Amino acid sequence: MADIYLTNTLTRKKENFSPLKKGSVGIYSCGPTVYWNQHIGHMYAYVQWDVLVRLLRFQGNEVNWVMNLTDVGHMTSDEDAGEDKMEKGAKREGLTVWQIADKYIKQFTDSLMLLNIKTPDVLCRATDHIEDQIELIKKIEANGFTYKTGTGLVFDTSKFPDYAKFANLNLEDQKAGARTEVDPEKRNPWDFLLWVTNQPNHIMQWDSPWGKGFPGWHIECTAMSTKYLGERFDIHTGGKEHVSVHHTNEIAQGYGAFGHQTADYWLHNEWLLVNGEKMSKSLGNNVLVTDLIEKGFDPLALRYLILTTHYRTGLNFTLESLTAAQTALEKLRNQIAALKNQADRTTLSPEKEKQIEVFRNDFIESLNDDLNVAKAIAIVWSMLGSNIPSADKYDLVMSFDEILGLKLNEAKVVTLPESVKELIEKRSKLRSEGKYEEADKIRDEIVAAGFEVSDKAL
Repeated sequence: MADIYLTNTLTRKKENFSPLKKGSVGIYSCGPTVYWNQHIGHMYAYVQWDVLVRLLRFQGNEVNWVMNLTDVGHMTSDEDAGEDKMEKGAKREGLTVWQIADKYIKQFTDSLMLLNIKTPDVLCRATDHIEDQIELIKKIEANGFTYKTGTGLVFDTSKFPDYAKFANLNLEDQKAGARTEVDPEKRNPWDFLLWVTNQPNHIMQWDSPWGKGFPGWHIECTAMSTKYLGERFDIHTGGKEHVSVHHTNEIAQGYGAFGHQTADYWLHNEWLLVNGEKMSKSLGNNVLVTDLIEKGFDPLALRYLILTTHYRTGLNFTLESLTAAQTALEKLRNQIAALKNQADRTTLSPEKEKQIEVFRNDFIESLNDDLNVAKAIAIVWSMLGSNIPSADKYDLVMSFDEILGLKLNEAKVVTLPESVKELIEKRSKLRSEGKYEEADKIRDEIVAAGFEVSDKAL
């Protein structure tokens, strides 16, 4: 495997990726809380991590990609305060929490499919892993990292001296702004709940050694990642919003249970913005993949647009930028479809062979450089504009698309029937003569024949 460099939040450096076991990579991605729709801001991250998984597999690695589905314990504050998001969703729609979970898991998996994101090898629901979470909490308790309050069983962060290191937290500032009404018995405001016992009206409850209750949000990820990948694994991914609380607490739990961190590389994506603002349900600017389809966009145009950005810089989404991406994707498909029809093999000169190898190496090297997909796409366009034979261009782009995931193998040349060609010529002539009403009637005939008509300049 060629060297891959990834920016590790743990060290704040771009590092040479070295898996624990050569040829085998374990990846855990923080998945959605399934209390509402997953908008394109959420899907931005999963496209990026899909490219990472595809790249590692392309280079011959066996990858086990695990992703959680949070269906209990995620409070509206992302910490210990507020209402469980699942119960909030159930009240909003007059459904049970289980129905809410099923509904929005389907919406999420449908969005994965529309964006051609490979389904993770393991999609695990928190409520299916309660025993695993209880067993992990027992380990943390046995190692002396917990104490009890009237709220539940709490992780004692003072027992982990490096608690603030991962997110470079200023704990004194946090102390000054702490909300003591959440749990006045906490020894430190940033100590967090492993098991909640003081909410008797919470719909989802399980028996445990600490009383009837439910798990805190942070424990589920540590429990499920280590269940499927082992107590130490290679890569943990998530949004940058998880650094200061959720992932900081996951790292603490790892040390509490096992005496070491669980993941060696922590990767975090920037956000997708909408006209400069973060996409969120509260702002009312959330857009779903299906919303874009209703507006006439191909969902893979969104994937293409995301691929033109770097995961650590994010994307400012506009309909104009999506329109440009769709135009580029259609142009790309048309070029590839044309290559299919010109795919006669020719004997390559040593110069052409070298040129092909340069394109192949440059493409992979770009991706190996902290997933620089935008540069890789630029290399695709450069290769298509080169003088290497059509058959070799086609083979290269099919190989590249194993990582890009744009379904370029489905590109087709559309052969127009002679009758439709005649209608197009007739319509064009009428338009040039200013006879737009008659031209519109011809347009309707073309559409009725199953062909779309567009007068937009490309």
